[in-house]
Amino acid sequence: MRLIILEDADVVADWAARFVLQRITQFAPGPGRRFVLGLPTGGTPLGMYRRLIQFHKEGRLSFQYVTTFNMDEYVGLPRDHPESYHYYMWNEFFKHIDIDPAQAHVLDGNAPDLVLECTRFERLIAQAGGVRLFVGGIGPDGHIAFNEPGSSLVSRTRVKTLAYDTLEANKRFFGNDISKVPRQALTVGVGTVMDAREVMILITGAHKALALAKAVEEGVNHMWTVSAFQQHAQTLFVCDEDATQELRVKTVKYFKALSDEHQKMIEGAPAGEALVLH
Repeated sequence: MRLIILEDADVVADWAARFVLQRITQFAPGPGRRFVLGLPTGGTPLGMYRRLIQFHKEGRLSFQYVTTFNMDEYVGLPRDHPESYHYYMWNEFFKHIDIDPAQAHVLDGNAPDLVLECTRFERLIAQAGGVRLFVGGIGPDGHIAFNEPGSSLVSRTRVKTLAYDTLEANKRFFGNDISKVPRQALTVGVGTVMDAREVMILITGAHKALALAKAVEEGVNHMWTVSAFQQHAQTLFVCDEDATQELRVKTVKYFKALSDEHQKMIEGAPAGEALVLH
């Protein structure tokens, strides 16, 4: 596990986008060799998506041979609803790049059989050879995707009933009317994300500070599902200064002392050289 502490949310977005660029470029995808990327929604990754779009428009990055899997989707929202994650991904990212729409996978929250849809999604990931890099964000209570406090740390893609705190946090997207927030969602499991070769979790803002401290400084705990990624061999927590407010001073100093090494991770390793995290 590595904790990368950067100045602010804009720098986090830029660093994350450069890491994705480096990983895809290093992999050199092509016909019969697709890079498989897991993606989140929400406010935190928006800056990363905008930078990736910029890299694409500059001719530095193609998604022609990239396959994506999104983390989650609300149950019951039409795909064209402004708060559906289908709508978010297509309008904020996919329509601006050269990805094959058939290779951009988002869970179908309107499937006639939701359990079967979750099984299908897991099968698609397996058929794609597994996710090479899963990018995620977290909630203030430490949940990743919709794996809320108490979720199994070996869970797979499934239907999840949302906690009141999540409904309360998300009502701002629904005109501050909690009754309009869907009560259920489809979500990849903690185990699904843990299966990825690498995981990069983006954490910005003081309201995520306690969750970051629980994830980094305390033990693995299913009440803080993001803490499971302490046990992943290739996890990056990428955060801004505001998110470090609950960390111990010595923790911050330790990881900041490694900042030169962290910068090397996005400056590009020689082709074929793996960057090993510790």
